[in-house]
Amino acid sequence: MGSADELDGRADEYARAAIPGSIGAVSDAARLPVLLDDMERRFLRAALLDWGGPAQPTDELAVAMGFTSADSLSSEAWALWKRIEAGQTMTADDWRRVLLSVEIVFASDVVGSGLDWRITSGISDAESVGLLRGLQRKLPRWRGSVQFTVQESGSVDITDPERPDL
Repeated sequence: MGSADELDGRADEYARAAIPGSIGAVSDAARLPVLLDDMERRFLRAALLDWGGPAQPTDELAVAMGFTSADSLSSEAWALWKRIEAGQTMTADDWRRVLLSVEIVFASDVVGSGLDWRITSGISDAESVGLLRGLQRKLPRWRGSVQFTVQESGSVDITDPERPDL
């Protein structure tokens, strides 16, 4: 097995094999290795666990995030966490569900933890934003952004290589 940078680089390479303008930059069935540090794991655990706590999703939201229903969201999110915790590779679709559900549960005071986040997670909002942005950069990409475009060949053109990460 390679170093963390090598594995993250390979995951980025796989994730960028996109068709321009397509939402699916990687095959949803592709299994992608993602190495997470302890704080990223703690953040993901807290976020996925909160779907069984203060978060109040609707069925429509749960389905839009890729889960079966609001009633099953907590158990499905926890099953994803257990796979992350075990270090298993997951599909692009799994990582998409993780990222979207984490973004919503952290930020939304309507359906997520929102203002209660720092209390339920023990992680400050400022630290959480940094962790979330890092995960957004690390996890598989499904589309280009203002920072880069995904070419038909799967290569990535960086718009501004001098732009800092944060």
